[in-house]
Amino acid sequence: MISKSWLISSILILICSNNLVAQVTTDKKLESSIRELTNSFQGDIGIYIQNLKTGATVEINSDTIYPTASIVKIPILLGIFDKIEKKELQYREPLIYRDSIMYGGSGIMQFFKDSTRTDLSTLIALMLSYSDNTTSLWNQALAGGGVEINELMAKLGYENTRVNSRTVGRESIWEKYGWGQTTPREMANIFVKLNNRELISPAASEQMYRLLSNTFYTDYALSGIPAGVNVASKQGMVNASRSEVFLVNSPQGAYVCAIFTHNNEDKSWEYTNEAWVMTRKISNMIWNHFNPNQSYKQPEGSEKYLEGLSY
Repeated sequence: MISKSWLISSILILICSNNLVAQVTTDKKLESSIRELTNSFQGDIGIYIQNLKTGATVEINSDTIYPTASIVKIPILLGIFDKIEKKELQYREPLIYRDSIMYGGSGIMQFFKDSTRTDLSTLIALMLSYSDNTTSLWNQALAGGGVEINELMAKLGYENTRVNSRTVGRESIWEKYGWGQTTPREMANIFVKLNNRELISPAASEQMYRLLSNTFYTDYALSGIPAGVNVASKQGMVNASRSEVFLVNSPQGAYVCAIFTHNNEDKSWEYTNEAWVMTRKISNMIWNHFNPNQSYKQPEGSEKYLEGLSY
């Protein structure tokens, strides 16, 4: 006679085994389509896609380290919220902008007048929504600098996600990867954990997710997804590296995608940049693959909102 305890143990083992299989199952159809699309890409590419409902993945160089460019603002974000949770910072903490910290590139705080009153929540919002470089470097300093942020990343289990710029001991690594570095798998996992309210604290995760759902840069991956669908995302762009990570709450279940490129031959900043065109196609392909009954195609005339200089 089979004992009750043996039966329960067997069922638990079976459930765990099935869950493990689901986590490592490859979506072969989607992978084939992605590989066909990316095989001719003139540069290095890494991709990690995961269907959060089924666990199925697509992985292409997913554990290779790539430059983050502005996606480094994600570990900076985690560093800031870690300080808030420890009560070393306050979310609405008042601050004074000084033009001595002005930094060029993307963003709008560089155009603020000296002595402008602001607060930490504004710095965070500008860093994410407009990828503001001045507020990002300010936030990096407030989070304790690259050293403390990197210690937090290690504590959270991310071995390859690091801040390099203005970080003691990482000067030579900065020369190779720039401001920051990560892998497609690790950055996608950060977004999954934010979605699951598992990073820093449930409240912190939820607030960070809200902030990441308000990007100005909708003309890349997000242009392949219907308007009205919530997407948390971050983009990173320098001449030879165009990357993006996005988590989509689609009708048929949430999914995450991280696309990283490096050593790109096409360094243009036009709408037709090879990496950007590819990213748009991949994003739309994933949406239609996971939502076959709600397929999406950009409406006629959308091009006029995408064409021209993007940066």
